[in-house]
Amino acid sequence: MKTWTGQETELGTLKTYTETRFNFGDDNAFDEPINAAHNRDVSLNFAWIQLGGLRVGKDESAFDTFVGYAGNVIQDTLVPYGDFDTNVVQYYFDAGNGFSAVVSLEEGTGTDTIDSYVPHVVGGVKYTQGWGAITGVVAYDSNYEEVAGKVRLDVNVSDALSLFIMGGYGTDDNLNDDAGNFVDAHGRGFYKAWGGNWAVWGGGTYKFNEKTSFNLQVSADDWKNVGVAANVAYDVVPGFTVTAEVDYLHAGRFDDAGFVNPSFTPADKKNSVGGMLRFQRSF
Repeated sequence: MKTWTGQETELGTLKTYTETRFNFGDDNAFDEPINAAHNRDVSLNFAWIQLGGLRVGKDESAFDTFVGYAGNVIQDTLVPYGDFDTNVVQYYFDAGNGFSAVVSLEEGTGTDTIDSYVPHVVGGVKYTQGWGAITGVVAYDSNYEEVAGKVRLDVNVSDALSLFIMGGYGTDDNLNDDAGNFVDAHGRGFYKAWGGNWAVWGGGTYKFNEKTSFNLQVSADDWKNVGVAANVAYDVVPGFTVTAEVDYLHAGRFDDAGFVNPSFTPADKKNSVGGMLRFQRSF
């Protein structure tokens, strides 16, 4: 359920946005005798207020939203590019000539919630033109005192074809120092969620016609994890889209003895293939 409001004021546009999700499904419990479907937990995904460029409330991290999601596929985190849920105090700046920037103070979520008065900090800049965009973001994890960054290039090759490539790099000394941490991170943090120091994501969208598009994402990281996601999305009528997707994951360190969380997904084997069919109504 989504709620969006907006009005003009003397200090700029005042906006509010909330999104609550109600889900029914199973737990993919392949190791349990019964894999029962049931009502899942209700989730509050967004609940923020924005006045002009200032946004306060529950949002997704600017480390992900400002640079952009990793393609138009459903499973875009086979190799993760950052965590999402957090409370934020953000300021967006738009110069009106293609240049924009953001500064975001963030709380994190779960075990990545800030453990002192020092917030996580994200900063980003973007340059957008008709041909595409160049974006960069940098984040400071105040819990583990580590830094991560991503750079992305988007190119509009034609009206039908758009491509992107995004690279990430992060420090991880304290993330790997399980013996010295209050919460063992096993090499993955709120921002550097990928395995090892570096990761890369690439792909694009090809529009066959006004109704049908093909989407692809390929990703890899320093731990030799490799993900491929591809789908075909068809707009049956305006507001109703059917998407068929196939996904492949190679867990590079799955067989390493004693290696914790080699793959971001709950894969139970070194190579996994899956698929899904989504029916989406947008209004």
